[in-house]
Amino acid sequence: MTLRTLLLASACLIPLLPVAAQAQQRRPQPNPTAREVAGVVSAVEVRGNQRIDADTVRSYMLLQPGDAYDSDRSDRSLRSLFATGLFGDVAIARDGSRLVVSVVENPLVNRVAYEGNRRLTDDTIRPQVQMRARGVFTSQLAQADRQRILDLYARRGRFAARVEPKIIQLDQNRVDVIYEITEGDAALVSRINFVGNASYSDGKLRDVVATREQAFYRPFSSADTFDPDRLSFDRELLRRYYLRNGFADVEPGAASAELTPDRSSFFITYNINEGPRYRFGEISVTSAFPTLDIAALRSRLEIRTGDWYDGDAVERMAQSLADAANLRGFPFVDVQPQVERNRENNTIAITFQVAEAPRVYVERIDINGNVRTQDRVIRREFRLAEGDAFNAAQLRRSRDRIRNLGYFSDVQLTSQPGSAPDRAVVNTNIQERATGEVSVGGGYSTDAGFLADFGLRERNLLGTGVDARLNGTAAQRRSQVDFSVTDPSFMDRNLAVGADLFLVQRNLTNIASYQERRYGFALRAGYEYNERLRQSVSYTLVNRNVFDVQAGASPYILEQAGETLLSQVSQTLTYDARDTIIQPSRGYFLRWGADLAGLGGDVAYLRNRFDGALYLPLERLLGDPDYVLTLSSGFGHLAPFNSRSPYNTSTGAGGERDRIVDRFFLGGENLRGFAIAGVGPRDTSTSDSLGGRMLWTAGAEMRYPLPVPSELGLLGRAFVDAGALTQGPSGPNISNSGAARVGVGVGISWRSPFGLINIDLAKAVAKQSYDVTQIFRFGFGTRF
Repeated sequence: MTLRTLLLASACLIPLLPVAAQAQQRRPQPNPTAREVAGVVSAVEVRGNQRIDADTVRSYMLLQPGDAYDSDRSDRSLRSLFATGLFGDVAIARDGSRLVVSVVENPLVNRVAYEGNRRLTDDTIRPQVQMRARGVFTSQLAQADRQRILDLYARRGRFAARVEPKIIQLDQNRVDVIYEITEGDAALVSRINFVGNASYSDGKLRDVVATREQAFYRPFSSADTFDPDRLSFDRELLRRYYLRNGFADVEPGAASAELTPDRSSFFITYNINEGPRYRFGEISVTSAFPTLDIAALRSRLEIRTGDWYDGDAVERMAQSLADAANLRGFPFVDVQPQVERNRENNTIAITFQVAEAPRVYVERIDINGNVRTQDRVIRREFRLAEGDAFNAAQLRRSRDRIRNLGYFSDVQLTSQPGSAPDRAVVNTNIQERATGEVSVGGGYSTDAGFLADFGLRERNLLGTGVDARLNGTAAQRRSQVDFSVTDPSFMDRNLAVGADLFLVQRNLTNIASYQERRYGFALRAGYEYNERLRQSVSYTLVNRNVFDVQAGASPYILEQAGETLLSQVSQTLTYDARDTIIQPSRGYFLRWGADLAGLGGDVAYLRNRFDGALYLPLERLLGDPDYVLTLSSGFGHLAPFNSRSPYNTSTGAGGERDRIVDRFFLGGENLRGFAIAGVGPRDTSTSDSLGGRMLWTAGAEMRYPLPVPSELGLLGRAFVDAGALTQGPSGPNISNSGAARVGVGVGISWRSPFGLINIDLAKAVAKQSYDVTQIFRFGFGTRF
């Protein structure tokens, strides 16, 4: 470009310069103050923190150095810091381009304590609260824990309880938190009402529910304390009670609880819609298995057409049919009862459909929760093993057997799918409890007099399942010390093995004018053939001493004085089909015992004893499960032979010789209405009982409820006992009638908090003139 051209261009631009300058003046210029306010955060400064690191505070901020300031993000940062619960106060301000965060830290909890709590221990309350020592204190947490403690007391019926958290300031920003508790009185249930119950009285239904009205005779019970969780359980109890008695459409409504103005008691009302009452219609069994004997299954049914409908019985029968099919070689069975209502006739027809269940096998059995008890002790109670067909009935039976060990407070058996569709894993979850016992007791009975008892027992020695016990009893007419050890599964086999050492002394001067002392040992073993049939064998070596024979005793007693050695082998075979051993209500048992003496020792005999009892529930007839009829009988026979005792000169009718300590005695417990040994051969010149070789007994007893609240544990009894004892020594002044003796009477059994108390009043209605009768019998015992 030439110089001339440049000059011309410059001349053209000169007039435009003022216009450009004016335009520059009109364009907005940046304001330095506004830029600083809306600018970038250069730093975040934390003030007031003592324990908490500044970087920890910054980590909760949504604004960081280098971010453009945003008031919304600043507010959210403030809320985020408050939400940590670490601070009692937080403020965020700006200092130029810096962000200043001022915090006031919440104090640390030095300790948490409880005052005024007598009904609930600290160990009971502490797991319910959230505040812990060395944690951060907040007033919100303290108030939440206060409510949790109040709820804990409310569940125990103490709605008048008050809880106040007190804060004690300490140095270094620490506090002690003390909950001052005023427990107040328990809110008891003063009245229970029912609405809609046309078939049963309020009094009857009050016996069904678990909640009880307050009464003076419930000092040891919490059933009269209001518990809201118990109301749902009561509704289920009412529903099942009505279902057992034919009301298949029953609908227990909501239960309402009204607290009195003084907060001391509750009025509870249960609403019930009973519906019609049904009887069983046609009952049938169908099977998907052509080879399964339907007639055999049908014979297992305990329900009949025309009986009142019983929902529990239907469930029991379904399970019974499944068990019967399993025992007949059909492991995969599912029994479903099909119900068909006829509302016109008020009948329910039941069809039990036996169908094939999915084929599932046990893949694995897992056991959890046993810290002390060895796995093998638990596994040997299982009726299932890995590889077996999965059977729900056997699983329930396994659970019951584990519970019956008494080693665990809770046993839960559940199943879950295994590694394949036809595999199942059985999970066993248990909670162990203490199995050691120290017992001290005392009592009185008509037979033994006043007594004191002391015992030590460990039912699960070192977690092996071995039961070891030492027991001592001192009574007016009987004292003993015994030590026993039992392994219920010797070498993990179906074999119970044990040993006993014992010393027993009996004062029989009021019966037969002598005292008796025995000491020795026994070795025993027992085998279960199945769930009901069991046999045990034992060997016993005992030294027996008849001493302190009274001067005016019968000559047949005088000749018995001295020591003899008994070497005896025994066996007991028992078939037990009762529903429970303690206070059974249905089923029966049969027992045969045999003792053979003479393998060494001074005496030789064969002694047999047969016993049996049948329990007949009368609930179907009388409408109450507490009505039970018991029929029992027994027979015993002693056959002595080849006696070598130098003292054994008593001769029976056949010329055999035997010892008084080996004979049977009748009266007292086995024949009420007569004193102990009050029946049988007797020397009428001295009134000494001599015992006999043959014994038989028979009895009938009706157990029935008394018109008192069921939780008192009182049951009435009416009974008739009969029996006879014969084949004692023969000679002058000996009466030995084989006529039957009969006693009738009534009694009361009370399962009191102090032990079992039995009171019997009986009269001998068939007796001999020389028999010793007894009208009143009392027995009391306790352990604590």
